[in-house]
Amino acid sequence: MINPLVIDDGVALPDADALITEDDTPVDNFASAKQQRLLVSSLYSALSETVFLAEANVGIYHTVGQPAIVPDVFVSFDVQVPEAWWDKPNRCYLMWNFGKSPEIVIEIVSNQVGNKLARKLRTYEHMRVAYYALYDPAQQLGESPLRLFELRGLHYAELSSFWLEQVNLGLTLWDGEFEGRQETWLRWCDSQGEILLTGDERAEQERQRAEQERQRAEQERQRADRLAEILKDRGIDIDHLPEN
Repeated sequence: MINPLVIDDGVALPDADALITEDDTPVDNFASAKQQRLLVSSLYSALSETVFLAEANVGIYHTVGQPAIVPDVFVSFDVQVPEAWWDKPNRCYLMWNFGKSPEIVIEIVSNQVGNKLARKLRTYEHMRVAYYALYDPAQQLGESPLRLFELRGLHYAELSSFWLEQVNLGLTLWDGEFEGRQETWLRWCDSQGEILLTGDERAEQERQRAEQERQRAEQERQRADRLAEILKDRGIDIDHLPEN
């Protein structure tokens, strides 16, 4: 329990120095860590003009007197990390400082502990998080590898699609390679179902486009050279054609 309080403009708030912002305990596995990086990095790459905060394994303090909850990934729009992010009050997501709850939380299931469909779901409901996504790649909790819940009134309702209407984002399962690993990954997508690319994917796409353009230009040059040779064989010097 978090007991020490400070008074700010007449409002009692937890003393940030008493909060546990990091405990130095490694808790994740290789697969979850890669999946978290993919979700966070692709969002920053795709939404470079949007103000938002996306993080993995960062604590959210949501209720005075209660410990933080630590989603695998969360996204909060229209907020930014303060400049002095090493100061204790700025090291994690204090809802009373940011003034709002995140719009999206994602939990990645690697075992059957953690109460992700019970305790955590109820906590995110209480926090008023608009969307709660549960990614269960090994199907530890049921037959569906991906479930999405939207806050309707006081409680979550499970959606039949994976489109997050309020934030204009979608989630999809994608078979491909990330950081040298061929796997099925959870990805963000747009309204057309196109995945949001990471910076590396975007750079590779540009490289391929430039290479295709180079090849096209080379083919055009070779055709022009062949045409010049044919005309030369017929006694026509294209370098000395009369001007119209």
